[in-house]
Amino acid sequence: MTTVPFPTDGVEVTQVLAIADLERSVQFYRDVVSHELTLGVPDCRAAFDTLVTRGAQFLTPPVEHDWEIRAFFRDPDRHLLEISQAK
Repeated sequence: MTTVPFPTDGVEVTQVLAIADLERSVQFYRDVVSHELTLGVPDCRAAFDTLVTRGAQFLTPPVEHDWEIRAFFRDPDRHLLEISQAK
């Protein structure tokens, strides 16, 4: 399993969500994601490995398409989040 500093240059935040428990969400985004929400990443597989080691629970491992590599996970409020690497 490869881990890298995360987030890195090239990461983009593109969403705002309502949350039920501020303290729980702050802990998740600070300690697990280390950022805020939907993430465009330069290396999806490395970001996946890093987030899994921090406790993120993904629906699937990264899936490769012709145009991107992506994987989905949920935050403590059950919002669906995506990491995506453009090709």
